[in-house]
Amino acid sequence: AEVIGTLQISFLAGLSRKGAWRGQIEAVRVAGHRRSDGIGRQMIVWAIDACRARGCSLVQLTTDKGRADAHRFYESLGFTGSHLGYKKSL
Repeated sequence: AEVIGTLQISFLAGLSRKGAWRGQIEAVRVAGHRRSDGIGRQMIVWAIDACRARGCSLVQLTTDKGRADAHRFYESLGFTGSHLGYKKSL
């Protein structure tokens, strides 16, 4: 079997939103030769459904600031670019 896509979901207990759980989607990857086939959309919809099934009231993700196509993709799925994220390598 060929792997054509991956993603990671973490379920995080929160303090905000009255202690609501949130889903964190990371490491979304689709094989180059399968992009534009709707696979990424199916994966994100599946991930959102998985978060909803776990009782999450929010789904969040981060994306590279320079990836305009990815931003349009996530916005088409209802995500809003509401925050600026920071990282520090250790």
